[in-house]
Formats: sequence, structure tokens, C-alpha cells
Amino acid sequence: MPISTANFYTVNHSNHAVKTVGILGGGQLGMMLAESALALGIRCVFLEDAPNCPARLLGKVYSTEQLGDFADSSDIFSLEFENTPLSSAKFLEEKTGLFPPSKALFIAQDRLNEKNLFNELNIKTTPFLAVNSLDELQTACDKLGLPLVLKTSRGGYDGKGQFVIKTDNDVGVAWQELGDATKIAPLIAEGFIHFSREVSIIAVRSQAGEIRYYPLVENEHFNGILAKTTAPAPNVENLTAQAQENIKKLLEHLNYVGVLTLELFVTDDGLIANEIAPRVHNSGHWSIEGAVCSQFENHMRAVAGLPLGDTSVVKPSVMLNVIGQYPSISEILAIDGVHYHGYDKQERMGRKIGHITIMPADSQTLDETVDKVVALLPNTLGLDR
Repeated sequence: MPISTANFYTVNHSNHAVKTVGILGGGQLGMMLAESALALGIRCVFLEDAPNCPARLLGKVYSTEQLGDFADSSDIFSLEFENTPLSSAKFLEEKTGLFPPSKALFIAQDRLNEKNLFNELNIKTTPFLAVNSLDELQTACDKLGLPLVLKTSRGGYDGKGQFVIKTDNDVGVAWQELGDATKIAPLIAEGFIHFSREVSIIAVRSQAGEIRYYPLVENEHFNGILAKTTAPAPNVENLTAQAQENIKKLLEHLNYVGVLTLELFVTDDGLIANEIAPRVHNSGHWSIEGAVCSQFENHMRAVAGLPLGDTSVVKPSVMLNVIGQYPSISEILAIDGVHYHGYDKQERMGRKIGHITIMPADSQTLDETVDKVVALLPNTLGLDR
């Protein structure tokens, strides 16, 4: 007699208090969080308006018009997207609890708040100024010098909402493109810095205050979108302590629970903080196969009040994003040491639709294996073939 699977997702064999986690956002990060949660005896539901979102494959999706029903559905709440409405986050925080706290969301949603917090905690940043008018933009150019980057202080990701001002002739063009955003919040002008590479550190903090760190990783971007992450980053032994100290300051100041990401620039004078992400992060996707306990599982452990897992590296890894167009999965998987993750998203230029983690049995062949994979990808990463 066949076994019925009708109630498969409603049966939970965990012996801890948190049975269901409600996640604000239903993208691929929510999907991967839910995948890791299942192994812990936890199911996830999602608040998301986008049709056919990736997370629908792993749990029920509520629209924002169903916020009340979503609030009643879960024991605790978390998020996978920092542009979540702050009002919804606070409502859920007051009702049952939200990890990370809404304060972290408030900081991350505004680049000026973010930079001011960095300064308050003595974390080095690029020089910056708030810009509310064309005159203030010209003043910023005079004080910070050119080139500089003009950004919207709210919204924008993967290179969106930014303009690089290289000459005086660019000032008016930049204002014409981004000036309307000042109706919502000031723009931020950031002075250019000379850096050798971009790195990030991911850490996780438990409800009891325990902190565990993943290694610094090196990130390569193309057109503002993360293309490649190397884990661990090479030659960062002298930078690790500074990175861990910086992210620890943020975790403890915010009374943070869950995974936090800090993006950094490597300069001759050490690390310069760029921005935080109050969530699991693209530069940590390698950890699914490449760490003893992935960023996704550790986030769910923290949210559910469970002990944190080991963040040690299993072996050196490289993560490549699949952007815009899917490759031949069969050809990719024919290469030993390769793990493919698709997000069930429609192809679209500039859109992250999957990722590939490369970690061959012999780490000496890592670069060679990466080259084989890159050769099979659509030329959307800007990486050498």
C-alpha cells in the first residue's frame, strides 16, 4: 500500500520550540534558507508578492496583503532581503520576534545611517557627504575631489542607483539621473579610494551572544554584480583580525541574531568598510558545500535558538554566479568537483539565476577546474576565459 505524502510538510519531528520560521522575502536566499531548515525539523513560509518566486518550491507564500495571516503562521520571523518594508518588520518583531532586529534593517536600508554607524563604532570608511541639491553635489565634488561615486542612500543593489562622476561635465548628468531620489532621502557622495581588491566577511551570532566567523573571501564584480567569490581569500592573514573585530562591533552594537555580512575594500592602510547586509549573502553561497556548516544552516540555527555550527572550511572553493542565461547543466556537472544550484528563475539580462560551487578533490587543480566551468558559461561574468 503506498504511503500518503499529503501531510509531509506539516509533520515536524523537532524537539525545540521553533517549528515554523516566517521569512520576509521569497527569493533564492529564502529558498536556500528553507532547504537548510528542513534538515533541522523546521519549515518556512514566506511573505512575497513576486509571482513564481523561488521560495514557493519550499513553502507557502503569503502576499503583503496577507500580512496578518503570515504573522499568525510562524513562531519567529527572519528576512532575506534588506529592502523589506520597515513597518512590516516592526509589526512582526512586536508580535512574536524578528531576527535580525529591525534596527539592523533600519541601518542597512540607508547608506548614510550605515556610514554614520561605522564612524560611531570606529570602523574605517570612505570619506562621504550627504547631498540634497545640485549645489551640495558640487560642494561634495570640491571637498571630496574627483572621481567620486554618487549613490542613492536608499534602495539600489547590484550596481543600481549609482553614478561615477569623473569630470565636472558629469555633475549635471549625475544629478539629472539620480536627483529625483532626494524627494525620498538624501543622496550620498563617496570619495574614491585606491584599493587592490574587494573582500567580505560573514559572521553569525546566536541568541546567547556566541559569535562564529567564516573566513574572509575575495569577490570579483562585473557591471556591479558579484561574478566570482574565492573562499578563503588568499593572503589575508594580516587582515582577518581587523575584519573580525569590525563585524563583532556591529553584531554586538545591534544585539544582532543571525548571519551578518560586511563588505570591505583592501587598501594599503588596511580594510575600509563598504556596506553591510543583514542577511545571508551571495558571497557565502560557497559555504553550502565548502564549510562544515553553511551560512544558511547557521542562520536558521541562530533564529531558532539552536547551537551554532562549525564555520571551518572543508576545502578551498570558488563560487561563480550564473547571470542572465542558463548554461548546459549536463556539461557543467560532467566536471568533477562541481556543484550546481539553479533558482528556477526566468532568464533575464543581469539577473542572478543560479550559482556554481567548484571544489575539486585535489585543491591544486582548483584554478584549472574554474577555467573549465567559465568556458561553459554565457559570457556574462566578465571573467577571463
